[in-house]
Amino acid sequence: MSRPTCAVIGALLTAAFVAHTAHGQRYVAGADFSGGAKDVFGSVHFGELVNIVYAQSTGPLAAMHGEVTLDRVPADPLYLHMKGRDDDAPDACRIAISVNGKSVFEGPNPFPADQWGVQRFALPDGAAKPGANEIVIANIEPEGQAGMPPWFMAAACGIGPEDYELRDDIGRNFIVRLPDALRPLPEPLPDGAEPGFRIRGTKGWYWTPEQYLAEIPILAQAKMNFLMNCYTSMFTGPGFENRWREPIPDERKAAYERVVRRCEEYGIDFCFALHPQLGAADPLDPTSDEDFEDLWPHFDWAQSIGVRWFSLPLDDVHIMEGVRISGPEHAHLINKLFARLRERDPEAQFIFCPTWYWGDGSGETERAYLEALAEELHPDVYLFWTGDGVTGAITRKAAETYRGFARHRIILWDNYPVNDGHPTMHLGPVTGRDPELCEVVDGYMSNPHRSQNEINRIPLLTCADYAWNPRAYDPERSIGQAIAHLETTPEARAALRDLVQAYPGMLLYGNGSPAFNAVRDQYLRLATPRHARFTASAYLRSLEELSDRLHALFPDRYFAARKTLDDDIAWIRAAFVERFGDW
Repeated sequence: MSRPTCAVIGALLTAAFVAHTAHGQRYVAGADFSGGAKDVFGSVHFGELVNIVYAQSTGPLAAMHGEVTLDRVPADPLYLHMKGRDDDAPDACRIAISVNGKSVFEGPNPFPADQWGVQRFALPDGAAKPGANEIVIANIEPEGQAGMPPWFMAAACGIGPEDYELRDDIGRNFIVRLPDALRPLPEPLPDGAEPGFRIRGTKGWYWTPEQYLAEIPILAQAKMNFLMNCYTSMFTGPGFENRWREPIPDERKAAYERVVRRCEEYGIDFCFALHPQLGAADPLDPTSDEDFEDLWPHFDWAQSIGVRWFSLPLDDVHIMEGVRISGPEHAHLINKLFARLRERDPEAQFIFCPTWYWGDGSGETERAYLEALAEELHPDVYLFWTGDGVTGAITRKAAETYRGFARHRIILWDNYPVNDGHPTMHLGPVTGRDPELCEVVDGYMSNPHRSQNEINRIPLLTCADYAWNPRAYDPERSIGQAIAHLETTPEARAALRDLVQAYPGMLLYGNGSPAFNAVRDQYLRLATPRHARFTASAYLRSLEELSDRLHALFPDRYFAARKTLDDDIAWIRAAFVERFGDW
């Protein structure tokens, strides 16, 4: 048999996203192995992203090298799981497999020649290690020609326990598969088990009262029980100006009282939040009694309409000039406000977002602040925390370290799928959250898109799925179920599926940046190589066709999402003309 043929457009589209990812995982695709013959004969064969090794006589084409990352090495036995395919010669091609230099297998390969097969190989004791693990797959047949048998093809490798399921990492090759049947969403808990996070919800992002009202039924449907207003929703100045000393306008008070009543109707705790420093020309002085009395009427009003949860964030003030950051001063302010709220309602609850709200808190500045805060802050106050970073993966280890310094209960302020008002969307499922995080963290709050609150429901439902049952959370299952729960017809579900795949989200492809625009990024990757006009124009036409479908299927919904897509199409069309001369 001669070398296998390969697809073109599918390979380009897939490779553009695959090349953009850099996730350390227990899984590695064949195409990500270095060496071998993928650069000679292509990496897409028989519907998989692969690499091929030929006989020893072909020199560098005879071996491929890959890397799998393990966070830790468990006590239970580990296996190398491999998806592979033999050539169609009468005898099986002989191969040798090693992990970190230790032999795992040597001999005629046990894989079929007419289809892909999966095999597992027990790892010798001590072969695996925390961190990077090198896998080498070599063709050990002595003689042969490149492009001809004997050859062996690898599509994927992974290291895990005996029952490990070898499947592509969602952060490398994101495909939305719509389910054949609806499952409960969120995923049901085992009998007698409690939800992973006791507090589960979202906040707005500069939302209007109408946006909050529209999302409350969705929160209840997803078993969420918490909604916090964005503190920017209470800014009374033009634009982003924070005139926190001024009274909240009566019209706005009436609108938010409707939000509070709707929350009560659906069994959701509403949390009132106000930031008296960020964006303010005259930020609050935490030590000033006069400033405190200017602050109090806002919380007094919220409590008077039945609010029982409150938050005063002092996040991001480290970027402001002239604002003093002191753990004891912050604790004194929060304690004073909390005490006054509890004078009226002994069950009042409070969440403080400290200035250093991300990371594990071990930096010199952060640790000093958190430890001083911990000494003074009322023990019943919760702290907001965004994870290992402001965005990105979130681990139990970082949560344990941060909580060890802060010594207070934590509510995760998950900065996903937030776009910070940028003209983009992040629609893929939440991913990269430790399934055991709920053993350290008490609550979960998703941070959403700004204007696109309707389409935000897709990733929000995956956040709810994770928050309810984190140990059973499967992002691939969750994203398909989220779409299926929001729409009923095959056409509508397919259109939203394609929109999600166009904007898979910053956790999968954007390096955690809320400003990342997957559609524009994908176009630039396709249009940059020489002779790229065909693939670039095909991508643009596919987006235009998707826009037509969305407008036809949802004439009265998803306005903000449709506008984002249409604006991106206009941007790409202009870039196409500039690059290729006409359209």
